Amino acid sequence: MRSTIWPGVSERVVGNERSEFDLSVPAPNGLRRGRTTGSCATAAVKAALYLLLHDRCCESVEVMLPDGARYLVVPVQHVQRLDERTVRAEVLKDGGDDPDNTHGATIFAEVRCNDRGQIRFLAGRGVGTATRPGLRVAVGEPAINPVPREMIRQAVADVLMADSETNSDAGFDLIIGCENGEEIARKTFNPRLGIVGGISILGTSGIVEPMSLASWIASIEVYVRVALGGNAPSIAYLPGKIGRCYARKVLGLPDQRVVQIANFIGETLDFTEQALVEEGRRLPLLWLLGHPGKLSKVLDGVWDTHSSKSGMAMASVARVAEECGFAPKLVEEMRKANTVEAAMQRIKNEPGATALWSKIERRIAEQVHRRVPQVDRVEVRLFDLHASVLGQDA
Repeated sequence: MRSTIWPGVSERVVGNERSEFDLSVPAPNGLRRGRTTGSCATAAVKAALYLLLHDRCCESVEVMLPDGARYLVVPVQHVQRLDERTVRAEVLKDGGDDPDNTHGATIFAEVRCNDRGQIRFLAGRGVGTATRPGLRVAVGEPAINPVPREMIRQAVADVLMADSETNSDAGFDLIIGCENGEEIARKTFNPRLGIVGGISILGTSGIVEPMSLASWIASIEVYVRVALGGNAPSIAYLPGKIGRCYARKVLGLPDQRVVQIANFIGETLDFTEQALVEEGRRLPLLWLLGHPGKLSKVLDGVWDTHSSKSGMAMASVARVAEECGFAPKLVEEMRKANTVEAAMQRIKNEPGATALWSKIERRIAEQVHRRVPQVDRVEVRLFDLHASVLGQDA
């Protein structure tokens, strides 16, 4: 059940349908979480729709997170009518304690009715447009990733359901932008990825976890020691969330044996070796699970995979492809791809694709093993962005 929303009053939900994700509660490393650009864009769309359809001006709105069970309360910075059919709302991006290029930026949405009966996503000033294949959106589309798009669609549905008199088949043009977004994007990989005109609207969970900080490196040691506790026979390290389901369901590892290590592969391995030496024991099996866009950088001796500390991994992948006997033209296309995912898509139907990723997995495992001699065996599994296995377990 929803309470009535009046001008100047925040949206509220009563009952136990959902629970609020409280950003004031620190992450396990003691740092402050934040809101993704996707959550901010969703909040801006929702606030604009409330004014456009119901003449209600919200100081904050609730944004359903992708897990479907929790929501964020997001403050709305400003909302105004531009004309009879269009409303603009602004939300301040708060990245928490994560060093995020978009922290403090103003994410805005201009929402207007259309006669198509469809939701259309358009790039406003400061949000980029995809110009090359291999990204998570089609060429010519605004750089708004699939998860934020679904969050926004859910927000539109929420507002339409709030009033039975509103036509549920109404169509809207959603123009998502970012003030100074083009300048902010120059500090990111977007220009090299073929995203022109501004930033990308990102987020897979709606929450910014403060992982890419020097202070997070120190906390990784704690997670590593917990994972190794009780003479664990095997543990798994993940740069991101890809592979977590595999660790749990296929490898059968409990959550405390799975450590999300962000970009800090080298430091994590050093902590592992140090802990094993101190305990005077060996670890039978270490798993490394993730996307080749991160893990393939290890092939070039890169142990901090943050974009500010390393280049992209297409050349490393192409080099192994050449060794595997792929055609020179195809190898060159992989080398020139704008992302590893694009290179992956280029060869996915080639007969040697699985063998290539298996070889890359073994190469990464060899490199990692040299850094942790107290580990008996290192296994690597690579996944695409849909968490499908690429290599020998495919």
